[in-house]
Amino acid sequence: MRNTFSMAGRSPPRLGAVTGEQDRAVKARRMEEVIRGYFDACNTGDADAVATFFAPGAVHYFPPDMYEGPFRGGETIGAKWSWAVRTLGSRWTVDEIICDPDTDRAVIEWTHEKTRAGVVLRGDEWYHFDPASGLIAEIRAYYASPQAAGLDRLELTGYPYAERGYAASE
Repeated sequence: MRNTFSMAGRSPPRLGAVTGEQDRAVKARRMEEVIRGYFDACNTGDADAVATFFAPGAVHYFPPDMYEGPFRGGETIGAKWSWAVRTLGSRWTVDEIICDPDTDRAVIEWTHEKTRAGVVLRGDEWYHFDPASGLIAEIRAYYASPQAAGLDRLELTGYPYAERGYAASE
């Protein structure tokens, strides 16, 4: 499904804390609205609009050798994507989306076109929402590409795998 939802001129919806009474379908729709609204804001190149979709302390993780490592904070995330729109002609679409309101997580498939370079990137992102505000607390980006030569560990730079209980051999 292409990104057709528009948040232009609106504040991002707040999801609120997870409660037993809350309607799961309504919460899942709101989660999707936040993600699609974030993508719409990215496509405008408005850094401040992008920042409104993030909880304080939010982190956007990337694979090795992407950018300078994780983007930390909504203002930084907004500034980086604003630069990409202005400089690279970037535009993004949400191609598929699944939201799990019980765990405040979602996963999407996306397309990123760098129109000035004629480059198309595809990948997945995992989202974790802050349960109190409903804003994005974390994004983990994975790109569709072959294994990079010379790397023996292909992990997101800066992501706390051990702290989160992931299997790892050191």
